[in-house]
Amino acid sequence: MAKISVMTPVYFNEASIQPLFVELTKVERQLEAKGHTLEIIFVDDGSGDNSLAELLKVKEQRPATKIIKLTRNFGAMNASKIGYRFVAGDCVVGLAADLQDPPELIPLMVEKWEAGAKFVLCARTHRNDPVSTRWFSSLYYWLLRIFVTEHYPKGGFDLALMDKKMMPYIQNAGKHINLPLLEYWLGFKPEIIRYERQPRQHGKSRWSFAKKLKVSFDSILGFSIVPIRLISLVGFIISLLSFGYGSLVIVSTLLGRAEVPGFATIVALVSFLLGLVIVMLGIIGEYLWRIYDETNQRPGAVIDEIY
Repeated sequence: MAKISVMTPVYFNEASIQPLFVELTKVERQLEAKGHTLEIIFVDDGSGDNSLAELLKVKEQRPATKIIKLTRNFGAMNASKIGYRFVAGDCVVGLAADLQDPPELIPLMVEKWEAGAKFVLCARTHRNDPVSTRWFSSLYYWLLRIFVTEHYPKGGFDLALMDKKMMPYIQNAGKHINLPLLEYWLGFKPEIIRYERQPRQHGKSRWSFAKKLKVSFDSILGFSIVPIRLISLVGFIISLLSFGYGSLVIVSTLLGRAEVPGFATIVALVSFLLGLVIVMLGIIGEYLWRIYDETNQRPGAVIDEIY
């Protein structure tokens, strides 16, 4: 008999909690038929709606359910890391609360785990989201495949099952780490289940553009040295061009063919190069901030209550 843990971060999901619990109840019955037990953990990430009240109703219906309430919103990644600290299963599933990733895939994931897979991910083949969301996601995963790992699923994934051997690496991850990317980066050969992501039926997404942008920066800067090397490469190329241009000016002067450069050209070049320097300093600053934020030992999230 194995224990299967399901961990779900919750943020403004009051409308989907009861439907999600119904689906998890069905999953629990399927797992029990195979001799497994199900552990359910919810993490309330500072929701400003009635999510906690709905979670407590779930607790009344199923007392074994564990609910962790954070003091405020710390973000889905940090909330998930807190939840993973409390799992006790032989394998763990990270599940979103919005039901866009179907819980009915969990028994199939467990079957693959029983067959020996330590990491099972559900890769999206299509997502029923707005065009702007799909475009940004495609760009984001394309950049991940270029900068971090070339075999990362093109449509990305959130729903995944991990063997307990992976948990120490996940639990000890830094504050600026993209957890799905870390799960893939660890190197355990994934078994892949492909599915079509469903449209959101309850509430509205709180995954703002600013949050997406932050995760994008964290993903690339947290896993890749390529941006720093690109800075070095650009600096080297500009130095070569400057050296070549300077040599051309000297030769032209010695041959008596030197021309006085135009003011507009000089201003344009100086402005361009200063802008480039500022961008480069900004990238370096992003790396430095992440180093500082990791070393000052602030907690990634703070627990208020455990029910």
